[in-house]
Amino acid sequence: QVQLVESGGGLVQAGGSLRLSCAASGNIFSINAMGWYRQAPGKQRELVATITSGSSTNYADSVKGRFTISRDNAKNTVYLQMNSLKPEDTAVYYCAAGRSSTIPFRALVGYWGQGTKVTVSS
Repeated sequence: QVQLVESGGGLVQAGGSLRLSCAASGNIFSINAMGWYRQAPGKQRELVATITSGSSTNYADSVKGRFTISRDNAKNTVYLQMNSLKPEDTAVYYCAAGRSSTIPFRALVGYWGQGTKVTVSS
């Protein structure tokens, strides 16, 4: 089992920035990728960004150029730097972990964090 603990959500004005963190513990040798999904009210959970153990990254088109995913392997922690935030970025953000081949598919994600809420006011 892998445990994921997120932090860093909050309320920010449009155009502002936030950084989310997700620390992994437990059987971390079973995973080789981590990432972030988000779920807005009334919508399905959607992929935001992923990063592999080799630091290969992937982003949703809606966040490209504004969000940056990174990782600190020594701390087993992944970060999501969110800049130029928009009201449509408002959602609960979930940390995800699993295998690089399956983490882009919501139903196949191995492990989820508890979620952290991000609210962007206009």
